[in-house]
Order: sequence, then C-alpha cells, then structure tokens
Amino acid sequence: MSNPALRSIHVHPLKAAQGHAQREAVVEPWGLAGDHRWMLVDGDGRFVSQRPYPRMALVAAEPLPGGGVRVSAPGRRTLTAAAPEPHVTVRVEIGRDEVDAVPADAAAHAWFSAHLGMDVRLVHLDAPATRRPIDPAYGGDGETVSFADGFPLLLTAASSLDALNSLIAQGDHADEGPLPMNRFRPNVVVDGTPPWAEDDWKRVAIGGVVFRVVKKCGRCVVTTTDQNTGERGKEPLRTLAHHRRFGDQLVFGQNLVPESTGRIRVGDRFDILE
Repeated sequence: MSNPALRSIHVHPLKAAQGHAQREAVVEPWGLAGDHRWMLVDGDGRFVSQRPYPRMALVAAEPLPGGGVRVSAPGRRTLTAAAPEPHVTVRVEIGRDEVDAVPADAAAHAWFSAHLGMDVRLVHLDAPATRRPIDPAYGGDGETVSFADGFPLLLTAASSLDALNSLIAQGDHADEGPLPMNRFRPNVVVDGTPPWAEDDWKRVAIGGVVFRVVKKCGRCVVTTTDQNTGERGKEPLRTLAHHRRFGDQLVFGQNLVPESTGRIRVGDRFDILE
C-alpha cells in the first residue's frame, strides 16, 4: 500500500446540495473555508434536507470569493448569491440547535422555491457570535461548527469504500454498486490506509494541520440517494447494517475537529498521530 496521502478535498457551500471538489482549502477552526455556510429553511425556519427532499441533490453549489455561492440545477438558470450583510438576522433550526442566520435576497428565495416546489428561504451563517457549539460530549470550550450536521470536517478513506463496494457486490442489491464516494459527502478523502483503519484513529495530520478524530459518522437515507439524479435505492444502508453497525448507528467515515489551522492540498502527506 502506498504512503498515506490526501486524495481529494470537497467543500459543500450549501447544506444538502452537491459538493465542490477543490485542489486546496483553508482549514478554519469551524471547518473548511466556505463549507456549509449556506442553508435552506422552510416557512417555520427549519432546515431543508435531502432526507425528505432528494431534489436537493440536483443542485450544484460552488463557493465564491467573499463568501458568496453560485448554484445551478437542470433546466434552471445559474444563480449567484453574495454573502449578505448581517443587518437583519432570522432564527433558524438545524437539528437540535437554534442559530441566528442572515437571509439572502428575494431572488435567491424564489430560485430555490421554484426548484423544490415549496416555499423556502436561503440563509447564510458567518458572524462568529452566531456559530454553533460542538456537542460538549465531543467538543471543548469555544469549539464551533457551521451548518454541517455536527462537526467541522468529515473524513473518509478510499480503501474503506473499496471494501464496502466489494461487500455490496456480494449482496442482494449488487446491481446498485459500485457506489461513488459522493454518496458519503466527505470533506477530505485519504488514500493509502488499510480498510476500516480509521475506526481506531484518535489524532491525524494532513500536511501541517492537526485534527482530533472525535466520532464515527452514523449514516442515513441520504447515502442511498444518487447525487446526480436524486433517485434512491437500498445501498449502502443494507450492507452497512450487516457489516458496519456500531450500537444503533450504521457507520462510514470519521468526524474531525481541527486542532490547528492552515492550508491543505491534494497530495499532502497524511499521518496518524494517535
């Protein structure tokens, strides 16, 4: 097996939309620069997820300088939204948290409402005072997260996906495989490690940036959603249920919290520190 290295970097500017591959990224205390800074909310201020709305998978989102985002979807014109000034904030719900976010302009709300066929608003999270604390069971004082599900970064390993696809090929839904890594929506993908070795990591480094490995990533129905078509199948949850059940969760990947900041690049050395 080759020396462990960073294979790819993925930023998800808009929660629940497609990821954007990059050759390099800046690691901030609360995640990759530009990652999960935007989110859609419904009329009650609750976040809009791929779970009930798989059409979100059809939205491609690209981060722009200055915090903006460019989005596109089949049959729709491209929309560019600049990071709004925080003159007005709205209270929004994400999971068990409530946070103040800044609404985008009316054109952005209309674009997404037309795409999903329901009334939604696009909101932005930027001001440090509004960032969400990490679950205290895993995070320290002052450690925060953006609109990501719970932690600043998600890591997956290429060898583990290969192993999972081998298991899928032996199952009742082999025709659904092999699955691409975008089903798991990682921020960083590493190469050159043994399958499932990430289960036991405690601290890792990418280039010169150090991360704490805090929690295995439990998986939901979003992983069964084809990120190019929005169609759903049975895998990988069927196979994870047989081979990767930890307690009440079906697991693939690890959540990370940065212990330092800096720039990471594809090809950077990957080190297991603990």
